[in-house]
Amino acid sequence: MKTVLKLCGLLGGLLYLAGVQAENLAAVQHPIPEAPALTQAAQALLDGVMRRVPQIDTAGLMAQLRERPETVVIDVRTPQELANLGGRIDAPRFANLQRGWLEFQIETTVPDKSTPIVVYCGVSQRSPLAAEALIKLGYSNVRNYRDGFFNWRRAGLPVVATDAAPTSFLYDLPREVLPGVWSAIGATAPGTYENSGHNNNLSFILTDAGVVVVNAGDNYLLAESLHDEIKKRSDKPVKYVVLENGQGHAMLGSSYWKEQGAKIVAQRDTAEYMEKFGHEALAGMRARQRDKAYRTELVMPDIIYDDRLDLSMGGKKIEVLHLGNAHHHGDTMVWLPEQKLVLAGDTAFHVRMPPIFEDTDTARWIRIWDQFEALGAEVVIPGHGGPTDMATVRLWTRGYLVHLRAKVAEVLARGGSLEDAYKVDQSAYLHLHTADELARINAGRVFRSMEFE
Repeated sequence: MKTVLKLCGLLGGLLYLAGVQAENLAAVQHPIPEAPALTQAAQALLDGVMRRVPQIDTAGLMAQLRERPETVVIDVRTPQELANLGGRIDAPRFANLQRGWLEFQIETTVPDKSTPIVVYCGVSQRSPLAAEALIKLGYSNVRNYRDGFFNWRRAGLPVVATDAAPTSFLYDLPREVLPGVWSAIGATAPGTYENSGHNNNLSFILTDAGVVVVNAGDNYLLAESLHDEIKKRSDKPVKYVVLENGQGHAMLGSSYWKEQGAKIVAQRDTAEYMEKFGHEALAGMRARQRDKAYRTELVMPDIIYDDRLDLSMGGKKIEVLHLGNAHHHGDTMVWLPEQKLVLAGDTAFHVRMPPIFEDTDTARWIRIWDQFEALGAEVVIPGHGGPTDMATVRLWTRGYLVHLRAKVAEVLARGGSLEDAYKVDQSAYLHLHTADELARINAGRVFRSMEFE
């Protein structure tokens, strides 16, 4: 039975890859699809909706995004369309709510019905209907982007690819940050079937004696895809895989790496968290990734360290460091002192708003930051977002935490409630990816933790 299941999973994975390649080829051959022809009745229906719904053109949308960054831009196409037909509009506040689910999801995405909203699709056929549905639900500031995504892209305006490497399970292929140090930058969106769970950074360090991988990946097939890229750049074996923490996208791919003979490295608190909650993470990943969960199993680390571990090899100094639990249990970073580069893990975020969990200690996260900066890194590969420098991650990680705690402290000082905390001003950070999903949740969790500090 296990053999049959494995073969079915492999077949599913192969069919998925074949489908992605075919869809990607179609997208390359027809990069801007023509609007499908409508029947006379359907066209009359669409024309009527277009007259009733406020419209905005490309110039108007550009101006609105510049002048009103709080605007929520909603793409009502399917995730598959976004992945295979050129991505989506780059907007500070964005949501992908499929037309068929819009009415059921909008109130959790945009609870304030006075929020400015612009709805679009590829060729402005579904989006007018969606805009009218929102108006009927009581949203008072809704417009339809009548030019559609393909005209936005044709004009050379900013877009975000939802899969930068559609022929690989990786969201994007590795880039060399400094000589011998590579990173495959993950999507800043949550882990999905479409991005194969690659929503964090998967990195590797090449040496003359072997390879060190940082983060095992979300699943077996994703880890295998990363290894395929490593093999293109080195004939040396992967000796170690360092887990930045115990979250699924950091550790569930370990089963693949163990098969290759690599040793899995984790901080003691990470290992304990995996022991308690690893199977729960595995079940969640299997439900999300379905056939892409093929051969993924929970395996425990081989090497457990407490504060510091020396993995130097092949003439390259490599230090594994735990400065303390901040974002998650056993937060781990990899420091290359000779190159002044740090793979910071989830101690540092860039482009994406940092998520705060129930057990995240934001006060300790801020205290740890001083030790982090004392390393003297000139290049930072954060847990999420592309490579940058210390000043940038300080602004968008430490700066965000300090700001949010200060605002929540003001609420507590005046005897405010949890509902007041949800409304604290985070406008300076709402342009960060996933802010719509996280800002309110983060404020609530900081409020609940600061009540008892």
